[in-house]
Amino acid sequence: MATRDLLIEIGTEELPPKALSRLSSAFADQIAKQLQDLNLGFEDVERFATPRRLAVLVRDLEEAQQDNEKTRLGPAVKAAFDQAGQPTKAAAGFARSCGVDVADLARSDKDGTEKLAYTVLEKGQATTALIPDLLEPALSQLPIPKRMRWGSSRNEFVRPVHWLVVLFGNEAVAASVLGVDSGPATRGHRFHHNSDIPLGKAGAYEAVLRDQGKVIASLDKRREMIREQVLQEGDRLNATAVIDPDLLEEVANLVEFPVALTGSFEEAFLAVPQEALILAMKSHQKCFYLTDSNGKLLPKFITISNIESTDPGQVIKGNERVIRPRLADAQFFYDTDKESPLESRQAALGKLIFQDKLGTVLDKSQRVGELATLIANQVDANPEHCQRAAQLSKCDLLTNMVGEFADLQGLMGSYYAEHDGEPGDGSKAI
Repeated sequence: MATRDLLIEIGTEELPPKALSRLSSAFADQIAKQLQDLNLGFEDVERFATPRRLAVLVRDLEEAQQDNEKTRLGPAVKAAFDQAGQPTKAAAGFARSCGVDVADLARSDKDGTEKLAYTVLEKGQATTALIPDLLEPALSQLPIPKRMRWGSSRNEFVRPVHWLVVLFGNEAVAASVLGVDSGPATRGHRFHHNSDIPLGKAGAYEAVLRDQGKVIASLDKRREMIREQVLQEGDRLNATAVIDPDLLEEVANLVEFPVALTGSFEEAFLAVPQEALILAMKSHQKCFYLTDSNGKLLPKFITISNIESTDPGQVIKGNERVIRPRLADAQFFYDTDKESPLESRQAALGKLIFQDKLGTVLDKSQRVGELATLIANQVDANPEHCQRAAQLSKCDLLTNMVGEFADLQGLMGSYYAEHDGEPGDGSKAI
């Protein structure tokens, strides 16, 4: 049977970056399921996703359903004819329900019993007639915990929908979803090509967006582009660019055309524990960091721009202006926290509930101290140091730094314990 590629693109406002991969996979899976339920064969489903679109490209989709023969079984032959061989009411009723005469009925053996039968040929429908009805069911099954409405419409989706493309080969299929009618044109990059781009055929979608729209539609390819660009920046600076997989995924979901740029910050910030600076850069500014050959943080960062600027220096300066206050906050938290010894926060843990039936965090740290002392006596460790480390182990929960960056709990406690002159093995234990 003849086949064509099918493109479905939903154009939206900016989609949540942390949900984009999941939405894209679910959309492709649902379209595939709808086509399978319609008995339409295809080769593969490619998925595309950017902050402004969800799309699937179904390769080699059949142009129509296969014709299907269905056999209806009626009454047993013994009950269908009387002793004279004349049709009974059962036979006549079955023939009437099939729209034929009794003489047109066949006979079929079912489980050892011969029955009257009638075979109907169901003509397969054209794919273009079936496509419009599969969109709404597919979108309704997407994992969207909180849907939104927009304008005066009662339609709900993860973000407002602005355009729809349904292209079967080079044929634009008329369809409507979430109040938006389909058209033959996609849209390019918001800043580089924010206008319609006609699509001649479905299979050219990715190339047309890349060459005319300045959009890398494939999430996998954007992710790999970012990885390569970040590593190249590290090599250029004779440094190691550290790529966190979760950050890479999030950044790939934030841009349509990634461009890596390197900025810098004042070396004075390096007096702050590097883990705090790294977390500030990653969580607030979505930047990658660089280290020297010893793994020490360098006063530089790599940001991923969503535009190919004619003046990248200005983009870098803008990012430097934004990142500087974030690092200054981390420095302020660190300096302020050091003004009071870690031990001074211990009593306040008594006001922090650990679990309703297990008491406060102070109660927990005391229980841990008792267990640590017991174990220390059995493994030839210093029980006093173990007891002390347990008592201080949760004190950093009440510091400014951990209040801002919860992931640093324990680590910041070790830095503050070392600053306070606590035993080295105790700070490591914290």
